[in-house]
Amino acid sequence: MYVEDFEAFYEQSVALYQANPLATRYTIKFRHSEGKVVLKVTDDRTCLKFKTDQQVDLRKIERITTIFFPLMACGELPAEGQDAAATAQQAPAAAAAQAGAGGKKARRRG
Repeated sequence: MYVEDFEAFYEQSVALYQANPLATRYTIKFRHSEGKVVLKVTDDRTCLKFKTDQQVDLRKIERITTIFFPLMACGELPAEGQDAAATAQQAPAAAAAQAGAGGKKARRRG
């Protein structure tokens, strides 16, 4: 089933993985003909999908990927992975604040 809200997809995906970690799979598919990215988390009984064609959702996709890859490879988040996951959630707000503060410096032409 397609989940419309990313936060709901994220929470349901993590809950699905925690319920059955050995049978749960996470896949990312890019449909070039449609210009869409489809995320899928399944344990063969329950299938969750999230589809987007918005570039702003790439940060969200990166966040869920940085959580799932270490979980599926090692079984738990490494210490730096937990810090990275927390930082990934705070990064969009910090990047927006930083972008407005600086900008490029003007070059002097002589």
